[in-house]
Amino acid sequence: MLGDFLERVVDPQGGGLSPDRVGDALKMSVADMSRVTRLHRNTLTRTPGSPSVQARVGEVARIVAQAAEIIGDDARAVVWFRHQPLTAFDGATAEELVSAGRGGAVLKHLDTLADGGYA
Repeated sequence: MLGDFLERVVDPQGGGLSPDRVGDALKMSVADMSRVTRLHRNTLTRTPGSPSVQARVGEVARIVAQAAEIIGDDARAVVWFRHQPLTAFDGATAEELVSAGRGGAVLKHLDTLADGGYA
């Protein structure tokens, strides 16, 4: 079963993740989603089901969904992703880290927190 956040961002027709729905949930414009995912905005809108779009949007969605499980609230997880400085990463936010291609590090950080580690 998918978490609440992932349920909200799945494309009901395509079955994959909807870049538009992810952007809406994160209160991001297409240009912001383009910057975070490192994909051209036309790629996000014209080929949302492509493997590259699904992989990059999927990374963002997984991070927010995992944060929501830890925090217990989707809206707070979105605020965490966009605005919370992470001391383990010299004060960069999860959004900034994903934009820099370091989404995997954010996922590992969340795994550590979920296992009872310190931030």
